[in-house]
Amino acid sequence: MAQYSAQLDGLFVALADPTRRGVIRRLGRGPMSVGDLAGEFPMTLPSFMKHVRTLEANGLIRTVKSGRVRTCILNRERLALVDDWLAEQRRVWEERTDRLESLLTDPKENPS
Repeated sequence: MAQYSAQLDGLFVALADPTRRGVIRRLGRGPMSVGDLAGEFPMTLPSFMKHVRTLEANGLIRTVKSGRVRTCILNRERLALVDDWLAEQRRVWEERTDRLESLLTDPKENPS
């Protein structure tokens, strides 16, 4: 459980930055070279590479080097961890709101 929590923490930290979310969004359409990706963001290549390394370190993307070109590829399976966590949170809160609704609308459960 601690490892799962640490993985989620890293994913959320990586996704907290708008540039990194933009990279994920763009890679959702398909692989792209680092140079082409960087051209879409208003920063220097070394600054952009810090974002790429953060995403790669957290398993959200992988990079493949062919000659002088480094290509980024989205790891959709890693995003499934976030989706699973959100689904669990949604389930918990739906149960809580259903229970609250039941308490407020069911005269058998409401003693007043």
